[in-house]
Amino acid sequence: MTSLRFVLPPACLAAGLCIASLGAQAQNTKPPKVQLWMDLSTGTMAGMPEMDSLPGGGGMLGGLMGGMGGGAQGRAGSGNTAYGHARAMSVMPPRVIDLALHNSLRPGVEASQAIPPGMRMGESLPLIPPRAQPTQTEPGEVPQEYQQHQPKGRILLYWGCGSAVRAGQPRVIDLARAKPSDYAQAFAGRAVPDRGPRVGPAYALYPNERNQVSLSRDSSVVGEHQVRGDGVPASMKFTLGAAQDLMPAIDLRTTGKPQDSMGTSWQPVRNARAYYLHAMSQSGDDLIMWSSAETPDTGMGLFDYLSPATIDRWLKERVLLQPETTQCAIPQGIFAGGGRDATPMLRMMAYGGESHIVHPPRPADPKAAWEPEWSVRVRVKSHTMAMLGEEILGQRGGMGPAAPAGAGAGGGAYSSGMGSSGQPSGGAPSDAGTPGEVVNPVNLLRGLFGR
Repeated sequence: MTSLRFVLPPACLAAGLCIASLGAQAQNTKPPKVQLWMDLSTGTMAGMPEMDSLPGGGGMLGGLMGGMGGGAQGRAGSGNTAYGHARAMSVMPPRVIDLALHNSLRPGVEASQAIPPGMRMGESLPLIPPRAQPTQTEPGEVPQEYQQHQPKGRILLYWGCGSAVRAGQPRVIDLARAKPSDYAQAFAGRAVPDRGPRVGPAYALYPNERNQVSLSRDSSVVGEHQVRGDGVPASMKFTLGAAQDLMPAIDLRTTGKPQDSMGTSWQPVRNARAYYLHAMSQSGDDLIMWSSAETPDTGMGLFDYLSPATIDRWLKERVLLQPETTQCAIPQGIFAGGGRDATPMLRMMAYGGESHIVHPPRPADPKAAWEPEWSVRVRVKSHTMAMLGEEILGQRGGMGPAAPAGAGAGGGAYSSGMGSSGQPSGGAPSDAGTPGEVVNPVNLLRGLFGR
């Protein structure tokens, strides 16, 4: 078994090695000849059982799962059939692995990655170049077709955990007075650095047309991995531990109706470094947004992997919730205007760690040349979504409901139905209410732009 070669501070790597910063430590530094990006994601829909795909192609929920989620090449809701779903808010399949290999010695050549038995995906995964340039969007990015039309209505921003709306809120963005390009920037909000490789024909990817096997409920990536292929160094072996493993599903519960202060609570997520919650709904031509941050921002760009340095900085700025946080209240009445025609949608992120492995290690002599043979980046996250205010009851052992101030006994309660181990907790949805229109970010854009 090969030991972990060399772990760099995460800030030193972006799409590869950050040569500018490394140059201060070692002269004549060259980028690794072979680079592997490995993204792991766990996603669920609160109140629904885990599903690898939806019958009949997905329909309404298929669009919800993929809308405005990121750069997946495959059709939203159709399963993990193509590279890019890990960065999206995909929940089908619930566990996603994306692999991107760039071999500068033999660009665009097939390779394979030997994997540990605990992944339950076979002995190895084929890495195949894409047939065409993948179409990618960044989380929070407004589709180009919508940027070409003058929007209408307003964006009303609320922020912070608490039962009551704070003084000075909401912040109002009048879309009719803004340029489409300005709207795109406002919609994305805070920029997330280090967004991953822009893959193309020079890369070899998984999943692909040859193999789309997904991770199962009891899969684990812990163990030894090896990349093999023409031009790939024989030394490209690395061992992943518990810190790099898949994160558990978020066990989320919500209480209250839109006219109330709705409560959210969750069990601590293993290896989570921070949390972020975001909800949205529509009232006429207005888009209402709320986030758990202590700063006014649409927050659409935060549904992505974050580097440890970014997490630490945004924890200090109170953009993200501390890892020990287990509940957050949504201010009363901010989503009441949408009525039954627009059910608010809540999205939650649990940001995991990021690991960088480089071989060979940097020479002790800062003046010595350093020519790494290969590097690996591993990122993990977990996310979930819920429709707020529905009278759907859940059951979760060991944790009672976190009812917010002003929420009566008749308020809706919502649970992921997942225990801390990721197993169903046995709660059954109630048929007491009929859901309204689910808020899909893409549909909101169509409404704002009159499309």
